[in-house]
Amino acid sequence: MEKFNRTLHGYDPIEVNDFVDNIISQVEKIIEASKQKDIYIENLKKELATIDELKAKLSHYERMEENLSKTIEMVQRTSEQMKLTATREGELIIENARRNADRIVNNALIKAEQVDREAAMLRRNINVFKNKLRDALEQQLEMVNDIEKIDF
Repeated sequence: MEKFNRTLHGYDPIEVNDFVDNIISQVEKIIEASKQKDIYIENLKKELATIDELKAKLSHYERMEENLSKTIEMVQRTSEQMKLTATREGELIIENARRNADRIVNNALIKAEQVDREAAMLRRNINVFKNKLRDALEQQLEMVNDIEKIDF
């Protein structure tokens, strides 16, 4: 606490006025500092609101990332299942095609054997027909020769 010098009418007015001016100056500085702190606090509140907003967005994006990861996993599993299914179906198609090819080849072989048998039978029949025709012609030739031998 400051002590003032005494004068005839009380305390020295100059010292009191200087003291009051000093107090006013200090109070003004305190008020200005308080205003600066209020502005700083408001800025911090805005930054905090921005940080909260960014946290909310981050949380939203993390949920989106989690959902995307789950979706990617599901797509990968589905893709693998589709590949397996396609491979199995392909194998079944190939197996069926092989069976059908075997059946077609066997049928073709059977038909080829049947055609060969029929061709061989036709050759035999032609040979038989040729032999019979030759025999018939030879008989007729013999008849012609016999007729020539007869004197008329």
